[in-house]
Parts: sequence; structure tokens; C-alpha cells
Amino acid sequence: MAHDIDERAFRLALTIVTLRDDPWFREMSKREVLRQLVRAGTSVGSNLSEASAAQSKPDFIAKASIAKKEIVEAQFWIRLGAASGVLTATESVPLGAEAASVGRIISTIVRNAKRTHNRGG
Repeated sequence: MAHDIDERAFRLALTIVTLRDDPWFREMSKREVLRQLVRAGTSVGSNLSEASAAQSKPDFIAKASIAKKEIVEAQFWIRLGAASGVLTATESVPLGAEAASVGRIISTIVRNAKRTHNRGG
């Protein structure tokens, strides 16, 4: 069920950014998709940097978890950029693959940190 609403929300976003064909609207949509992609993509690294300077294990987990959420958001913007034509396949395919890889690594880091924290480590 959650996947259904995720897909519907994605399709809604795609419909919105491709709603009109006039140059002003296309440029505005392109800028917004790219702006959001830059914001989410750069936030991943900044939150991981903050995590590495965490003052405690819960602080580390919180910062790394934010990085995990941001990589998921970046993947959304990459997908939307590709589907709307804002990003070319040459741009979106390697970006999507790297984002997926980084996401898996961050997920593992968060999962392991939570497990060791819950065991008192």
C-alpha cells in the first residue's frame, strides 16, 4: 500500500513539472528539480560529516539517519529529473546507480550503529 501512494505521489509530481509546455514554465520546473536535487544530494555529505563528529552514539545515529533520508530524497529527484526530461539518461543513470549504492552503505551504517547501541556498545 505504501508503494502505491509513493508511486501516485511521484506521478503527481511528474504531472506538475510537465504540466505546461511554455518555455517559462519548463525552465522554472527544471530549475526547481535541479535545485532540490542539489540540496538533497549535498545534504547527504554534510550530515555524514556531522555524524563523524558526533558527541555520542545516539547523535551519530540521528545524523546518519538524516543522511539516509536525504539520499532517498535525492533518488526521488533523480527519478523525477529523468522522467521529466530535466536529466538525460547519461546524467541520471550513473547518478541513480551511485545514489542507490550510497543509500545501501548508509543504511548498513545506520543499522549497525543501532544494533551496537542497543547492545550497549
